[in-house]
Amino acid sequence: MSSSDSAGLSTDQIFEILSSQRRRMVLYYLRQHGGSATMSDLADQIAAWENETEIDELTSQERKRVYVSLYQTHLPKLASTNLIDYDSDEGDVRLTDRATEMDAFLSPKQRSGYSWRRHYFALLLLAGALMVIGVIVTPLFGPNVLPLLVGGILIGYLVTVGVEYWYHRKQQSTVPVELVPDDQ
Repeated sequence: MSSSDSAGLSTDQIFEILSSQRRRMVLYYLRQHGGSATMSDLADQIAAWENETEIDELTSQERKRVYVSLYQTHLPKLASTNLIDYDSDEGDVRLTDRATEMDAFLSPKQRSGYSWRRHYFALLLLAGALMVIGVIVTPLFGPNVLPLLVGGILIGYLVTVGVEYWYHRKQQSTVPVELVPDDQ
């Protein structure tokens, strides 16, 4: 391993790598698919993204254009900076640990500005307090108080889970920076 391999990427190297939308797409695809893929799968998906179509609707020319550019230019460039391991004979591509150096420049992990952890903790404390109050007031108002409190707590949790799921889906539907065309 040379000293350049052990040192971090320079800012110029990072910007050069990320200057190509196809290289950004490669890194995005690999990050979304467990860190490895075949070159054929990469080419198919990138061609589909670029042509705004489904993989099974691609023409052979659309596939070939992307495949050739990945094979000749983009994958060797990523491999030369040790961001990926690329076996051109087998067609296997795998992210390396060094690829994490690019994370600050790529799409952030889907992270909400809202603290769901605190929300659930507050809901837990509220549920506990309501249950204690329910036990205390049951002798005064009868046994029907506890089922109402439990039902209210369950509804609160269901609403929270529904809102969090909706928010998560909304975040997933935004186009990551890797896939935004260079001309925008």
